[in-house]
Amino acid sequence: MDKKVVYTSNAPEPIGPYSQAIKVGSFLYLSGQIAIDPASGELILDDIETETHQVMKNIQAILTQEKLTFKHVVKSSIFLKSMHDFARVNAVYGSYFKDTDPPARETVEVSGLPKGVQVEISITAHF
Repeated sequence: MDKKVVYTSNAPEPIGPYSQAIKVGSFLYLSGQIAIDPASGELILDDIETETHQVMKNIQAILTQEKLTFKHVVKSSIFLKSMHDFARVNAVYGSYFKDTDPPARETVEVSGLPKGVQVEISITAHF
């Protein structure tokens, strides 16, 4: 198996025993991203829109490390603390796919997320 760990200092350091992403063949599997500012290491929790933008910026940084864009994303998983935030998260998330067909996706409500955040997103990209 041709497995490569992908890392960029432009995305948050992992907060546990996992990699930011793993490249296998023509797929890139990103670990779930939360709203940590990679420069400061601080959480960005002002509101759900700002939090979601930071998550998407973190995803974008990892994609960019491998010279990929959101056009390469084939699958997303969104984990929400509350489905009441669905429409606002969906609007921000969708803005990152405005120039491409959106990927397959599921969105689920969960009882808790790391560091008390409201949203976590993971993706799979194909190149």
